[in-house]
Amino acid sequence: MTERKVAIVTGSATGVGAAAAIMLAARGCNVVVNYTRSQAEAEETAAACRARGADTIVFQADVADDGACRAMARAAADRWGRIDYLINNAARTKFNPYPQLEGVSKQDFLDIYAVNVVGAYQMVRAVVPYMKQQGAGAIVNDSSIGGVTGIASSIPYAASKAALNLMTKSLAHVLAPEIRINAVVPGMIQTRWLKGGLGEEQYQAMLDAQTQALPLKKVATAEDIARVLVWFLTDAELITGETLIVDSGIHLGKLPPYSGGDAD
Repeated sequence: MTERKVAIVTGSATGVGAAAAIMLAARGCNVVVNYTRSQAEAEETAAACRARGADTIVFQADVADDGACRAMARAAADRWGRIDYLINNAARTKFNPYPQLEGVSKQDFLDIYAVNVVGAYQMVRAVVPYMKQQGAGAIVNDSSIGGVTGIASSIPYAASKAALNLMTKSLAHVLAPEIRINAVVPGMIQTRWLKGGLGEEQYQAMLDAQTQALPLKKVATAEDIARVLVWFLTDAELITGETLIVDSGIHLGKLPPYSGGDAD
């Protein structure tokens, strides 16, 4: 068994997943970089991990496929003899304006839930035996503010992230004491994924509007969110079942008007 800890990061070819994989490599972990279609980008992420001293596996798998989830976990365990960390970052959406109820179908719901909820569950189930056997492990689910506010790229996506948040709490009950599981709930993130879904013009307009509206006046980068995901894995030893909002304060809403009266 390797002395280096081992991390699996789903959906880690680009964006938040890639940033998290590279950060874990820099912290001394061996890493599984997972992708579904973006092989070239996954290889680039793996190269960045190796440059930081990590032995790295590039593994193609759709987390909606239970067999693929189990195979990915088995590949890590076979190579290194352990699995310490899992980040469930792989996600799927369909960009659709909320008023267009006919814009999403039953199949859209099933496809989105298959990755965002069922896929996350299947990955947890795949790694748990290894973590339980070694007596320790940590998992973090990359969720979305849409699962709290109901506003996201589409209604099925927001609903799936709400389900992921609650599933995190449910799993925390049964995985303790050996395994901690938490969720990070980002607001808007500056990523290629969002830009590709919205288009350049709409993305820039949203970025400008969000920057002005946010109490902290900063839209998160992939690295900003990755740091929180990695912190939950490596440092939050007494936290489990938590869903932490990381959105520069947008969930606070607008400051209510002053109602009069003395402040003392």
